[in-house]
Amino acid sequence: MGLLWASLRRDRGGQVLLVLLLAAIILVPLLNLAVPAGAPGHLSAYTVALLGKYLCFALLAVSVDLVWGYCGILTLGHGAFFALGGYAMGMHLMRQIGDRGVYGHPVLPDFMVFLDWESLPWFWHGFDLFPFAMLMVLAAPGLLALVFGFFAFRSRVNGVYLSIITQALTFALMLAFFRNEMGFGGNNGLTDFKDLLGFDLQSEAMRVSLFVASALALALGFLASRYLTVTRFGQVLNAVRDAEGRTRFLGYRVENYQLFVWVFSAMLAGVAGALYVPQVGIINPNEFSPLNSIEMVVWVAVGGRATLYGAALGALLVNYAKTFLTSAAPEAWLFFLGGLFVVVTLFLPQGLVGLLRRSRA
Repeated sequence: MGLLWASLRRDRGGQVLLVLLLAAIILVPLLNLAVPAGAPGHLSAYTVALLGKYLCFALLAVSVDLVWGYCGILTLGHGAFFALGGYAMGMHLMRQIGDRGVYGHPVLPDFMVFLDWESLPWFWHGFDLFPFAMLMVLAAPGLLALVFGFFAFRSRVNGVYLSIITQALTFALMLAFFRNEMGFGGNNGLTDFKDLLGFDLQSEAMRVSLFVASALALALGFLASRYLTVTRFGQVLNAVRDAEGRTRFLGYRVENYQLFVWVFSAMLAGVAGALYVPQVGIINPNEFSPLNSIEMVVWVAVGGRATLYGAALGALLVNYAKTFLTSAAPEAWLFFLGGLFVVVTLFLPQGLVGLLRRSRA
C-alpha cells in the first residue's frame, strides 16, 4: 500500500479525482436533502440519478483504460461485462417485487407469467438473496472474461482481430438476450423495480445512497487499478503493451498477465453495471449493443489513455455532451461522436490529459 500512496503523491490528476469524489459525496446529499425544493442550489432527484449514472460510466471507462491503456488490448466488447453485471442486479430487484407485480405472482416475474412460464428457471434461484446477487455481479462477467480470455490469449489472438472478436461476443449476447426463451425479459428486459434492501428505489434517500455508492465504487476502482499499474505487475503490463514479443522472449507468461487484467477489468465493469441499473430503473439487451462498447473507447481516448483519471474525465464529459445533444439536437449526436473520435485521434492522441500536460510544459 505504501507504493500506492507514493505514486498518488506524484499523480496530481488522481488526487484531483479523489478530492472531487469526496466533495461530491458530501455536497450532493446536502444539496438534495437539506436544501428545500425550489430554493437556490437544490439538486433534484433526477439530477442526482443522472450524476450517479455518469459515475457508473466513469468506473466503466477506468476498466476499459486498464486493459487498453496499460495492456494494449483494444476491447470493443466491454459492454457485455457491464450488461451482465446489470442483469445480475436486475434479477435481484425483480425477485424483490414478489406479489406486488401486475399479475400478483409471489415468485414469477411479470414477464414470465405473461409468457406462461410455469416455474422459475434454475438460473434465477438464489437471486432473492442480496449477497448471492452481489457475488453474481462479479462472477458472471468474471467467468465470461475468464473463458473468453483463456482461449483468446493462449491462442495469441491480438490486435484488430481480438477487437473484432470482442465485438462479435457482445453482439452475439445481444441477439441471445433478445430471445424470450432465454428467460431474461426479451426485448423489454427487466424493469418496474420496487425497492432495494427494503428501501423504496424512488425515494430521495435511496437515490442519494446509490450516488454515494457509485462515487465510492469509482474511488475504490481507481485506487485498485492504480495499484496494479504501479507495481511490478504493471511494469510487465506496459512491456506487453509496447513489445509483446520481446516480453515473451524474456520468459514472461504474457497470456497470464493479460488474462488476469482482463478478468479484473470485466469485474469492474460488472460493478458499474450493477450500480447503473437501480438508478436508471431498467436493463435490456440494448446495453449489449456494440455501439455502446465503441462509445466506451471514445471516452477513454478523449480523456487520455493510460491515465485512469483521464478515462473517468472523458466519460463524464462525453456523457454530459450526449445528454445535452440528445435533447437539443438528437440527430446530431452520432455525427458529433464520430467527429470527436476523429479529432482526438488526429490532433489529441493523448487526449485532454495530454493537452493539459503540454500546456503546463
